Amino acid sequence: MTDKCHPGINLGIRHGEAHQHAEKVMFGFWVFLMSDLVLFGVIFATYVTTVTPMGIAGGPGPADVFDLKSVFIQTMLLLTSSLTFGIATLMLRHEKGIRNIVLWLCVTLGLGLGFLTLELRDFATMFASGAVPSRSGFLSAFFALVPLHGLHVAAGAIWIVVMLAQVAIFGLIPMVKTRLLRLALFWHFLDVIWIAIFSIVYLGGLA
Repeated sequence: MTDKCHPGINLGIRHGEAHQHAEKVMFGFWVFLMSDLVLFGVIFATYVTTVTPMGIAGGPGPADVFDLKSVFIQTMLLLTSSLTFGIATLMLRHEKGIRNIVLWLCVTLGLGLGFLTLELRDFATMFASGAVPSRSGFLSAFFALVPLHGLHVAAGAIWIVVMLAQVAIFGLIPMVKTRLLRLALFWHFLDVIWIAIFSIVYLGGLA
């Protein structure tokens, strides 16, 4: 076993058992991500079928309820958070010290919380204007898809806080490194899903 088995982390050549355990854990986590991808795929397909006059049912449509400027800022925040998490992973791999890793994880957390704040504000604005899930099939599908992604981001933010605590308590032991890698995969996965949401739901809806 070598460090190349797990790009992004450095368990060290003396941690053969840790590498074997990490391989099993990472395989299981990839299976989880693929199942999550299927879930999002089904909801995406449902949403696409509702962006029709029948699905909108005389209620507000995409052009009436979407604030593209706010969504663009959210997109920049989330994409930047993926970059900062990538930097944290590089700090981990090249053993640049706990302080640097914690710093970039905190920056990632701040960007994620900024994303969630803007998204919740947009949801509140939609509800205030009467664009609620019960209004139409389109809005029902929208609130099934976009808040689901937001819940994933919130879970990821909580996970970052947990990992910050574990780094502070245990240091960068192999178990913590492997968990950080899983968190990195999860966070980047959420970015991929958001790009699809931004392209299909927001840009596609306003086209």
